Amino acid sequence: MQVILLEKINNLGGIGDLVKVKPGYARNYLIPKGKATLATPENIKKFEERRAELEARAAEELARAKERARKLEGQAVRIKAQAGPEGKLFGSIGTTDIAEAIQASLGVEVERSEVRLLNGPLRVVGDHEVEIHLHSDVDVTITVAVESAEQVVE
Repeated sequence: MQVILLEKINNLGGIGDLVKVKPGYARNYLIPKGKATLATPENIKKFEERRAELEARAAEELARAKERARKLEGQAVRIKAQAGPEGKLFGSIGTTDIAEAIQASLGVEVERSEVRLLNGPLRVVGDHEVEIHLHSDVDVTITVAVESAEQVVE
């Protein structure tokens, strides 16, 4: 199925590219999310009329992502969690926990889908490098320090 990309998609193409994708990918993801449109002659004409608007919007989104990346660059976030004596957590720290900690301590809006945990959830106490994927062209790495929360015994 041929589609016209309305925004840059990793491993697929940039704005205005005419690409061939599997029908399910186009019907279920690209078209409903507004990332692409069917490559019909009418849609190609409409796209050419809107090209400047779409490119300006893409440049604005990239600038916002770079600004957020500048605020996050080199930052560290502390998260307290219950842990055993050898430093293994009771449970784990996931993308939602990290996104909320960034919002609370650094004041930068980060969606949980932007947090990339390459090795899965954090399960041990210590410093972990976490990648934040803000835009298809903007990635930033922050340090998440997982600390053991002291248990109070009464």
